[in-house]
Amino acid sequence: LNDPGWLRFIGNKLVHTHEAALTYIGKAQRMYREKGFGLWVVERREDGEPLGLCGLIKRDTLHDVDLGFGFLTRHQGKGHAWEAAAAVLEYGQRVIGLERIVAITSPDNVASSGLLEKLGFAFERRMELVPGDEVKLYAV
Repeated sequence: LNDPGWLRFIGNKLVHTHEAALTYIGKAQRMYREKGFGLWVVERREDGEPLGLCGLIKRDTLHDVDLGFGFLTRHQGKGHAWEAAAAVLEYGQRVIGLERIVAITSPDNVASSGLLEKLGFAFERRMELVPGDEVKLYAV
């Protein structure tokens, strides 16, 4: 959550202490309990090294469930995000039965926008989830 790429494109989740990490994990666990889904750790098969996170999120600020992902800078550009996001998208559609899944990116996150388009998402509009924080909304 404190990787430079995460901070630039996803934002500062203010997880800088052990207590803050426990709070963040507690929120993730609550989403699993309430919605039945959330973010998963993406690991390298060979050695279990964590590469990033990918999964489904239900934000209060969006009507639809969204596909979320973030990978450590050193693991970007190797196809891990596409592989994980494609699997999560299929899970959301076929297992959970979601008819519409959205995704958001920072306006300047060209790589994530390209990945979403490769997955079949279409750009819908720019919007603000919170005042002053513009994002691009995609949907499939």
